[in-house]
Amino acid sequence: MYVASCYFSYLAISIALTMWVARTLHRSGRVFLVNAFGGDAELADSVNRLLVVGFYLMNLGYVALFLKTYEPLSTLRQVIELESSKLGAVLLVLGIVHFANILVLANLRKKAATTAGAVA
Repeated sequence: MYVASCYFSYLAISIALTMWVARTLHRSGRVFLVNAFGGDAELADSVNRLLVVGFYLMNLGYVALFLKTYEPLSTLRQVIELESSKLGAVLLVLGIVHFANILVLANLRKKAATTAGAVA
């Protein structure tokens, strides 16, 4: 009983967190991407959608891989402790993927600025 409820709550919370972060990044990242791509809004929007898809695939894949547990869960405390460690790992992965995206995009922005400066 406890294992199934732990699985369902872990999935629900992880999916909700992933969706919230993806939507936030998609909405807030557009301006950054447009700037990184030298004002090309169509390219920025396309890359933004691709980044969101990749973000979903990586994070939901991670969530699915680490769903299984071999620990017997006989108390609510054990459920909370297991779920908090699993959710903590999901949050860390979300953060790492977010910062990796920011680093890549910052490098693109820097290259675009350097190229624009060299052309001018």
